[in-house]
Amino acid sequence: MEFLKRDTQFDFLGKRRLAGMISLALIAVGIASLLVRGLNFGIDFTGGTLVEVSYKDSVTVERVREQLKSAQFDGARIQYFGTSRDILVRLPVGTVENSAGISSEIMETLRLPYLETVAESPQGGVQQCVSELGLGECKVQMRRVEFVGPQVGGELTEKGGLAMIYALIGILIYVAWRFEWRFAVGAVTALVHDVLITISIFSLFGLEFSLPVLAALLAVIGYSLNDTIVVFDRMRENFRKMRKGGALEVMNSSLNQTLRRTILTSLTTLLVVVTLLLIGGEVIKGFSVALFIGILVGTYSSIFIASPVVLGLGISREDMLPAKKEEAAETDGLP
Repeated sequence: MEFLKRDTQFDFLGKRRLAGMISLALIAVGIASLLVRGLNFGIDFTGGTLVEVSYKDSVTVERVREQLKSAQFDGARIQYFGTSRDILVRLPVGTVENSAGISSEIMETLRLPYLETVAESPQGGVQQCVSELGLGECKVQMRRVEFVGPQVGGELTEKGGLAMIYALIGILIYVAWRFEWRFAVGAVTALVHDVLITISIFSLFGLEFSLPVLAALLAVIGYSLNDTIVVFDRMRENFRKMRKGGALEVMNSSLNQTLRRTILTSLTTLLVVVTLLLIGGEVIKGFSVALFIGILVGTYSSIFIASPVVLGLGISREDMLPAKKEEAAETDGLP
């Protein structure tokens, strides 16, 4: 039993107006969210200090927040980092002048309820503390500390944006050369659509936008383009092979012929991404979420966005037929 029939006859392009309205509505909501709420940039872009803390026993985010607030760390953002014993503390740029000093202050504040003081040198990577019971393993361990200056964060933001712009320009040039300019516009429109919706979801739900998320967006651009190119290649082939039917019929037929491949490729890729999302941990959570959203949206756009844009620009069979220069040259050479 086949998962999906090979000879489907769905009228995808007949639903292009509905799909376009849905996409425009989603993008409008996303842009409004970006204007009002913006993106929840990580310290990779904003600059600041990040301290990862591990407790011996479970601890609540509210408790940690109250402890830091009492020590005048009002701008600290607290979140779990995998388990209820692992905490991530983020301080925005301007709160501190150096990461080493602030990390020590944070750890002293968090260890205060346990009445323990860190010893001079950790043993075997595990920090040792002095308490009423003597020397022993600290109940609050500092796993790592990172500091990104505001200048570095600004440079990363600029370079990240330029990377996406250069990628889109390169894609526009390549597809226009490889196929036809209408296909290039359709492909880039679909890619911009995918990036906008993915970023919009991050804005709407307040998800952290970090460097791994930016890397995921670039990966989504590549994945979505690959899917779109497969569809476009079948369209070019069918424009030359199918003698009956106009552009709408040829393009619909091509979408149906590649539908099975599109769905199976997306499903197998999503299985890997879901695995990363479930067991990959907090370090790559943002990357996995962005990929998951991007693959879903990219699969949708390769069918309902890229092709309708090409059709709307007036593609015809004549545009895809080989140039007649060779035929004319042969005719001129006859006696």
